[in-house]
Amino acid sequence: MVTPENLSGETGAQREPKFDRDTSTTAVDTAIVLLGAGVTAITHPLLYVKLLIQIGHEPLTPTVGTTMFGRNVLYLPGFFSYAQHIIRVDGKRGLFRGLSPRIMSSAISTMVRSKVKQAIPAEQVENVSNRDDLKTSLRKVVKETSHEMVIQCLSRIATHPFHVISVRCMAQFVGREIKYRGLFSCIANIFKEEGVGGFFAGVVPHVLGEVIFLWCCNLLAHFINTYAVDNNIAVSVLTYPFMLVADLMAVNNCGLVAGVPPNSPIFKSWLRCWAHLSHEGHLFRGSSFFFRRVPVKVMALTEE
Repeated sequence: MVTPENLSGETGAQREPKFDRDTSTTAVDTAIVLLGAGVTAITHPLLYVKLLIQIGHEPLTPTVGTTMFGRNVLYLPGFFSYAQHIIRVDGKRGLFRGLSPRIMSSAISTMVRSKVKQAIPAEQVENVSNRDDLKTSLRKVVKETSHEMVIQCLSRIATHPFHVISVRCMAQFVGREIKYRGLFSCIANIFKEEGVGGFFAGVVPHVLGEVIFLWCCNLLAHFINTYAVDNNIAVSVLTYPFMLVADLMAVNNCGLVAGVPPNSPIFKSWLRCWAHLSHEGHLFRGSSFFFRRVPVKVMALTEE
């Protein structure tokens, strides 16, 4: 027989797991935010150097080297040489220019992803089983990827303003400006000069690149599981130009030396930027930290 005590006991038993689950979710999210902040800080110098290479800033002279076939080539400085140059100019703290907006971006991304997953629970997405036939498993992969794409797009849109701020803070190294110095002053400057649209400079190629990367990785991994790692590398090569264009558009014509002639043309759209990089053979500029060769066109001009 159901008594008030039993009913109360059943209700309490049902509520406790929910409370524990919410507490557990909050703790996990906090741990992920802290872990993400640590990883972001550790890897920031790598991304800082990569960004300066992407925007075409080459302060160090190339060195002459030879290929395995004995041909003379000019090698641009690698990560360690570039990092040492930054330390000579700005000190060791200089390697972490633009770090705070990246940490904010990482934290907001974690919170957005968590909220979206709560709004669209993973239980509603079917997992792929080894017993599924090709048609069924493909349908599940498409459903899973669509779910992840929504999360990824919302996360990118929410965090892109901080990406723009971080990129511009780092790009100031080129012209030695002090225009973007604090998070709130950066927000005020961008809003005053460019309006809300300034916070989303380069967002289209960035979102496109991430969406293409997500779909290609998931579909290729589904069809060729044994080559999943190689697929990730191949897809990274495919989508890298989108990330490059996004970073260049974040700096382009924003008032910094790095984003105006002669350091960079002024682009009316990200498609114009893509076309220019393609014409110059620079669509993969900054994709490698080591054994960076001078582009063939520059080599030809040097020899002349």
